[in-house]
Amino acid sequence: MTDLSGSKPTTPRSTGKLILLGGLMLLAIATFVALGIWQVERLYWKRDLIARVDQRIHAAPVPAPEGATIDAMADEYLRVTATGTFDNSKETLVYASTELGPGYWVMTPLRLEDGNAILINRGFVPLEKRDPKMRTEGQLSGPVSVTGLLRPTEPKGSLLQSNDPTTGWWYSRDVAAIAADKDIGKIEPYFIDADEAPNPGGAPVGGLTRVVFPNSHLSYAITWFAMALMVIGLFAAAVRSELRRR
Repeated sequence: MTDLSGSKPTTPRSTGKLILLGGLMLLAIATFVALGIWQVERLYWKRDLIARVDQRIHAAPVPAPEGATIDAMADEYLRVTATGTFDNSKETLVYASTELGPGYWVMTPLRLEDGNAILINRGFVPLEKRDPKMRTEGQLSGPVSVTGLLRPTEPKGSLLQSNDPTTGWWYSRDVAAIAADKDIGKIEPYFIDADEAPNPGGAPVGGLTRVVFPNSHLSYAITWFAMALMVIGLFAAAVRSELRRR
């Protein structure tokens, strides 16, 4: 019978096209579900990490390890103590931006009894106290004990700036590079962030370590699962539409 209205007749999609569409949507659903499950696994891993680190930073200090390879995951933020003598002549300033404003971390080698050294982040000084002559009271001499958090070395520099030993500009606490630049000698492959114990004269200011672990895995998981549900909804709508056509 001839269609006198002039409009084209509606024809159902071919079975092949429906199978292809269904396959693509099932692949998308599987991918989104897999990503959601991965984020849930990461959520539990991050919660476990936060709990372990929280336990470390509040535990009684243990002697700083010597002559050992440091496992960043197992040892970072371990509360340690070390005794020695500061070599203030080989102090290094590392640019920092803290809750106290812009300034520098004061990195000083602590010379141990056996001659080896541990690099100590003694704390923060503002820009106007870059020169050690502006904080002579804090230039400690004689045996000292330092308590703080063990931190793995930060090689090469920050995300935005590379360390430049030739000009004396440091943007990360790269233990090996600082030791080579200052000719410190044998040094442990980590540094210690000194705690908040006050220094004479009030500088440097310790205890500013930020122990923060972003934990957005739950929201990411919800997003991926929601996208999987959206694709399921679209697929169901496409199937219903095709059934109506037929």
